[in-house]
Amino acid sequence: MIRHLHSLPITYLILAVLLIPSVVRPASAADDREQRDLVDQARMTLSNFLADPNMTWFRDHVQDAKGLFIVPQYMKGALLYGAAGGSGVFVARDEKTGEWSEPAFFTMGAASFGFQFGAQMSEVVLLVLTQRGVDSLLLGNFKLGADGSVAVGPIGAGVSGATTPNLSADLLSFVRAKGLFAGVSLEGAALIARDEWSRAYYGKAVTPTDIVIRHEVKNPHSETLRAEIKRAIEGK
Repeated sequence: MIRHLHSLPITYLILAVLLIPSVVRPASAADDREQRDLVDQARMTLSNFLADPNMTWFRDHVQDAKGLFIVPQYMKGALLYGAAGGSGVFVARDEKTGEWSEPAFFTMGAASFGFQFGAQMSEVVLLVLTQRGVDSLLLGNFKLGADGSVAVGPIGAGVSGATTPNLSADLLSFVRAKGLFAGVSLEGAALIARDEWSRAYYGKAVTPTDIVIRHEVKNPHSETLRAEIKRAIEGK
């Protein structure tokens, strides 16, 4: 039995992490409570980053981002094999108007191998710096490091706004974490659109492009998230 469990594809572990909420409370097309909660949590995560003294560089440069990918709860667990995952939202800035889009819903998941043990809950924000990064995310199936380059953003109370990370990367990752792992690597993580969540939130079937670029749908509930993004951009 133990040998059988160890032989299971690591993908199953990721799915187990990501699907636990659905098992506890199945969602219907008319039930958008989980989606609303995620948007509210994304706003709180951004607020936490703006208030964190270790996120000086993030605060100074968030206005340079073309898009933001926010995962309020990125869970990682390991017992020999490791799996990590969480739900997130993606928003992008309209190049003509400067306005930020409604959120598109995604899942982010990853697997790791080798001896490891521990558990961790993190808040993750990805600054999408390039149009390539935006376009790749809009495809709805994006792998960090393969479909777009990702670098770790500067973190620390002593990090000045002049510090220059790898700005040639498509995305910069920023993580606020507590747990038994020394750090969180997002290299190789898959970002997959959750179209069923977008349908529940907006009341119709839409793709990330429909939401972020074509602006085909709106939900007044997201106004608080977009207001927090505006506050971050304006440095208030």
